Amino acid sequence: MGGGGGGGSRSLGDTRQLEDRAKEILQGGSAGRTKVFFSFAHEDLDAVNLLRGQAKNENSEIEFNDVSVKEPFDSQRADYIKQKITEHIKRCSTTVVYLSPDTTNSRWVAWEVEKSFELGKRVIAIHSGETAPHTLPDFIGKHKIKVVRWSRLADELKER
Repeated sequence: MGGGGGGGSRSLGDTRQLEDRAKEILQGGSAGRTKVFFSFAHEDLDAVNLLRGQAKNENSEIEFNDVSVKEPFDSQRADYIKQKITEHIKRCSTTVVYLSPDTTNSRWVAWEVEKSFELGKRVIAIHSGETAPHTLPDFIGKHKIKVVRWSRLADELKER
């Protein structure tokens, strides 16, 4: 059995409460959840999708709302792609950079990190191994980006 309630109507107070909650979520205040943009090399899509899946597990400590680009934009025009990625970054509070041996060679990750800083976003870099890749992108040192293990992401997202 599903569907509507038992004939009662919502009061104006209930409607305002729902409206306030919707505004809170849209502004990024979703009950302790951080809105994140994932920046990663295309070759790392499977690893990033694993992290996204972990966040959906109710037993996981990782809590975030992912506003990343889920599918590549169907365009060869760099300006269009940058515009669309910028829209996604604007909707987040934190950019999470997934580090792998492919990150340094990605044509987009460095741009996304620079755009995140330009827009005043917090940036955290994560890696899945015991240690970070041997070669880190230049932007890590340039911006003094904190690098943590994937397993520490939950703690980092809680810090402000």
